[in-house]
Amino acid sequence: MSLALARLLQLTSPALPVGAYTYSQGLEWAVDTGRVRDQATALAWIGEVLEHPLGRFEAPLTACLQRAWAATNEHEVARLNADFLASRESSELRAETVQMGYSLRRLLHDVEDFPLPPALDALPEVSFPVVWALTAAVWEIPVADSLTGYLWSWCENQVMAALKAVPLGQTAGQRILLALGGRLPAVVQQAIELPEALWSNFAPGLALASTGHETQYSRLFRS
Repeated sequence: MSLALARLLQLTSPALPVGAYTYSQGLEWAVDTGRVRDQATALAWIGEVLEHPLGRFEAPLTACLQRAWAATNEHEVARLNADFLASRESSELRAETVQMGYSLRRLLHDVEDFPLPPALDALPEVSFPVVWALTAAVWEIPVADSLTGYLWSWCENQVMAALKAVPLGQTAGQRILLALGGRLPAVVQQAIELPEALWSNFAPGLALASTGHETQYSRLFRS
């Protein structure tokens, strides 16, 4: 258990060289338009995305991907990868997950003693959840723990983006993270139990934020 925890901490570390810190996933546009302007509105924005498109689509899909890798179900991995890529509403959101997936796959090639299945390299474009789920499966991290880490890493990155873009102070950022962390157990439990027929990525506001960001005049982030 201690080794699995250490591996999970490595996977969720900001030092993981996948470029996550360069993305805001539409949050920068929300700041630019005044929808996010302080601690309360930043928490509301990030929390809504966490509980809905992430909690009801990306998280359950990532859980299924980890189980598919553990079962060596390559067809299921390919299907879920295609579904996730198709679910990205804007070109920059799609480019983000492909770039991060590519970077993590390349890292796994470069580290020692990581058994990479040929099915991973067979995918012409690989989304980030696919490679994350494979890493968690190989390192035998329990699904609930790996999902908690996945979502925590996303929350932390969003808060760091808010600190730069709003801007917010460090204390405000910690208050937001405390609030978001308190929601994670329920979001993870729902994601593990949610049947695929009930998955939903419906978040038109987030899609509009991302498409608006693509033509935003001044930007710090790539999405």
